[in-house]
Amino acid sequence: MTVTRLYFVRHAHSVYTPDELTRPLSEKGKRDAEQMTERLLKERIDVVCSSPYRRAVQTVEGLARHLDVEIVMLEEVRERTLSNMPVKDFDEAISSVWADPDFSLEGGESNSAAQKRGVQGIFKMLEEYNGKNIAIGTHGNIMVLIMNYFDGAYDVECWKELEMPDVYCLTFHEKTLRNIKRIEATEKKDRSS
Repeated sequence: MTVTRLYFVRHAHSVYTPDELTRPLSEKGKRDAEQMTERLLKERIDVVCSSPYRRAVQTVEGLARHLDVEIVMLEEVRERTLSNMPVKDFDEAISSVWADPDFSLEGGESNSAAQKRGVQGIFKMLEEYNGKNIAIGTHGNIMVLIMNYFDGAYDVECWKELEMPDVYCLTFHEKTLRNIKRIEATEKKDRSS
């Protein structure tokens, strides 16, 4: 039975700008992405994919450079559109879309719509890269929505606990999920000294 591993890489810390597409990593995000690259090199990654959003690409580009591979852009794992206008209370907006999977804010995607998009991309990758280890630069909300499709334990509370960057490995036999495991993305500093 063929095993495929998807390493979902939630982007590192970014500098806030209203333009989702071009928002870059912060200096801390760049340092953390370098550490995450060192960690993921131990996972024998074959393919590097990413959301087209700059912060996701920047998080996995060091890995792609080390492996001497091109980054495959995957539109389906871009972050969910919460609204087409700024929201007053981000936490309240997130809570409302997670409370009702079919609810969406004006111009935004419901959890159901975003999840469907993300999962379609995942099944496409499982076909195209069967038997490979794939790193996927992505975003917190869409990543948890995809994991939630396979296991309902991954919910808004899981999303709230994500770090930047964060890595989850989903192991598939053919197209059946066998395991979800969190991978330490960066070395933890010894706080006792």
